Amino acid sequence: MPAFSPQAFAEHWIDAWNRRDVEAVLSWFAENVTFTSPKATVETGSPTVHGKAALRTYWLKALEGVESLEFILDSVSYDAERRTLVILYTASRDDRMVRACEISRFDAHGQVTFGEALYGAML
Repeated sequence: MPAFSPQAFAEHWIDAWNRRDVEAVLSWFAENVTFTSPKATVETGSPTVHGKAALRTYWLKALEGVESLEFILDSVSYDAERRTLVILYTASRDDRMVRACEISRFDAHGQVTFGEALYGAML
């Protein structure tokens, strides 16, 4: 198995979102993942989503009606000891731009077991 490359992971993650390929994004997530986002409350009634199936449902619902979506990778930071990756990016959704950050914690098998999305002010 090749060594984990945080930069390559981030680039694949960005590419998958830009293609709106939810299944490609989910391929890196464990079945028992916990994901937290302030935007999840709108779609699910809770900021925290439990499980890969619920995460799929949330993301697919969140993408409904989105006319344009583009993520631009700004930077990547990885803590190997904690197996935690931080992706800083600019998100453009239907001509609204925001700086955003995704935090992913990986298990020993390279699957994301915890994720969190953070959003800044509109640009």
